[in-house]
Amino acid sequence: MSGAVVVGVGIAGWVRIRDLLAPLPGTAAETLSIKGFISRRDLEPQQGVNRISVEEAVSREDIHVAFICTENKAHEDGIRTFLQAGKHVCVEYPMTLSYKAAVELWDLAQQKGVILHEEHIELLSAEYKQLKKEVAGKRLQEGTLHFTGGALKPGAGFLGFSGISRLTWLVDLFGDLSVTAATIEEDPSNNYSKMTAKLVTSDNRPLTWIEERAPGLPRAKNINFHFDSCTMTQMPSAPREPVGLFMQDLVLFSGKLAGHVPPEELHREKRRILHCLELAEKMQQLCQVEKQSLGSLRISNHSVSPHVGWLKCR
Repeated sequence: MSGAVVVGVGIAGWVRIRDLLAPLPGTAAETLSIKGFISRRDLEPQQGVNRISVEEAVSREDIHVAFICTENKAHEDGIRTFLQAGKHVCVEYPMTLSYKAAVELWDLAQQKGVILHEEHIELLSAEYKQLKKEVAGKRLQEGTLHFTGGALKPGAGFLGFSGISRLTWLVDLFGDLSVTAATIEEDPSNNYSKMTAKLVTSDNRPLTWIEERAPGLPRAKNINFHFDSCTMTQMPSAPREPVGLFMQDLVLFSGKLAGHVPPEELHREKRRILHCLELAEKMQQLCQVEKQSLGSLRISNHSVSPHVGWLKCR
């Protein structure tokens, strides 16, 4: 048995504790046993599991695995703490808010001889699995993926990172991508943000990814994929699967710990994750350049005439 600790007890952390207490029978997840949880809050036992400190978790010999379920900006420090202690790590996406940091953490995991796993439950959803089946064999001409959702919580990071599961969809469906442009519109007073990223596939087919967040916006994925043989404008329907998404991910992660996943598959997954993080960082850089440029133009125009107001605030 491998002892596990859950770091962060929000919705995801609570589900992790539940699944570790009742793993899917007949899977490698049965080899994991939860030993405690870590929280900044002074919490009573959760589902019968006691709160422990970070110091205790990293020093205990019966704890081998950490599940990082904190806010996005805290992922990097949490991962590094447990990797340095020689513990395996499963972290919610995005792994980090920096491509460079992710590379460093992968290198550290390799040095320590432990598994670093980034959860991507959106790739495991019945809806996405059906979409992937319907896209298979078709040649993309151009496409758009527009996601809407509620306002981001503090610590979520730039939209390219906080919404990296959508970017992962596009990479998983259409292969390696390149970023050609990215813009962002923000209204902090209304907690509104919208990123529009222009991408191209390896055969130069255009894709647009829009990530839009604001209080009250419905959570939805709108697609418009034009193929050589048809056009898809709706997500396909699929029956709900009997095994929950986090449990499916737990089975995948525990399979890695048990050595059931071939090295070439581990390499492909690592390459995909780093590719997506690199794309997200490029989008962030382009948006920062655009904001600086627009800010300079606004100042320049204001110095000529205080009544010039044609520039849209982005």
